[in-house]
Amino acid sequence: MMLDFRPILTTLGILLCSLSILMLFPAAVDISKQNPDWIIFSICASLTMACGGTLYLSNRTNKIYEINIRQAYLLTLLCWIVVPGFSAIPLIGLDISYTDAFFETMSAMTTTGSTVLTNLDNLPPGILMWRSLLQWIGGIGIIAMAIFILPFIRSGGMQLFALESSDNSVKVLPRAYLLAVWLLSIYISLTLICMVLFYWSGMTVFDAINHAMTTISTGGFSTHDASFGYFENTSTQWICTLFMIFGALPFTLYIQSLKKDKTTLIRDPQVKGFIFFLTGTSIVLAIWLVLSQHINFFDALTLSTFNVVSIVTTTGYASDNYLAWGSAAGSVFLVLTLVGGCTGSTSGAIKIYRFQILWLIVKNHTLSLMSPNRVLSQTYNGRNITEDLQRSVLAFLAVFFTTTFIATVILGVVGLDPLTSFTASVTAITNVGPGLGTIIGPDGNFASLPDIAKWVLSIVMLIGRLEVFTVLVVLMPSFWG
Repeated sequence: MMLDFRPILTTLGILLCSLSILMLFPAAVDISKQNPDWIIFSICASLTMACGGTLYLSNRTNKIYEINIRQAYLLTLLCWIVVPGFSAIPLIGLDISYTDAFFETMSAMTTTGSTVLTNLDNLPPGILMWRSLLQWIGGIGIIAMAIFILPFIRSGGMQLFALESSDNSVKVLPRAYLLAVWLLSIYISLTLICMVLFYWSGMTVFDAINHAMTTISTGGFSTHDASFGYFENTSTQWICTLFMIFGALPFTLYIQSLKKDKTTLIRDPQVKGFIFFLTGTSIVLAIWLVLSQHINFFDALTLSTFNVVSIVTTTGYASDNYLAWGSAAGSVFLVLTLVGGCTGSTSGAIKIYRFQILWLIVKNHTLSLMSPNRVLSQTYNGRNITEDLQRSVLAFLAVFFTTTFIATVILGVVGLDPLTSFTASVTAITNVGPGLGTIIGPDGNFASLPDIAKWVLSIVMLIGRLEVFTVLVVLMPSFWG
């Protein structure tokens, strides 16, 4: 059956028109700061509106479209390519190449947080606002994708939680648009609360707005080269830690907690596992810092908790160069890069839920080796873990690591050293941001990488953000048959 592109192109047109309107926000910021860059944003907004309007008007009909699953796959992929592609155009005003501009906006939209820009403290305010706004948009886009699209992709991430989106089971809310309204309301509310608390803790209004958007979205872009290390106030770091965790929790559980059972969030095994993991890791690293760096326990706990939560939630802020804590700490942070937050959140990486399912698979397989005739029932949060779900989790992990290894080899071929190649691939597919080493570590950035490496990493960021299989499905010849 031929794929009908008209609904896809119409939707892309609407998205581009919406993007052009959003470009007026950083233009307004530049005008308020008397920065001439508002002209660039205005021109880009006009260009984007013209392209979006053309797509919409040339493909719309009076017929009511109902997008099928094949169209949903392709639309999702194209959205995450076309929108960053147009969002990159204003950055060319910084006299950087389109390659660097696209890398920056892909990093923003996928909430990865890797950057090629330097001297952030002196960049035009509109550009800083644009980067933060793109991450904030990417964060809510990721949540929407996780709730509405991923259950059908069967990547082992949202299948068990299909009740939030599937028409074949009980929904959290009866209509999709009501679910979207609730999600957006919660997302905006958390952002506003975070912004107020940041301002209360000593941030300027501009910094509070930007960092609130990049904290809730677990994106990690900052307005300063020193990242969160610029803010020395301990209360600011603890506020950020709390809201990074909020961004990494399942947003559907917020709705259930608000509308039904208030204890839903704290009783969820994924959330409990996530909080337990963060707490245990932070305390262990704090003890390590006390013993190795000879600092008091509270300061050590502040440092360890902030940076552990930042990496695990894939936010990517840095309050200190954790690579200077010793080789053991560096190894721990490399492992933490792979973990991720909860499904249905703004965070990336493998996610806690898959590790919990993987543990149950390994445990039951081990028990079956000891007692071959024993009948083992596998459940998670009161629901059966089907063989289909098990295969999905294992398939996701296989493709996830295969993609990482292929990207590592390609980056090595183009001239990067093994440590940079591997950690750049890992941080791209997990959407974390900083890697390891002197080039792309917490104190570095991706500006010095060759252009081909930036394009490869942009693709890997996209693959990681779309849970791998969205891209793989569209690349299959049978998809187009």
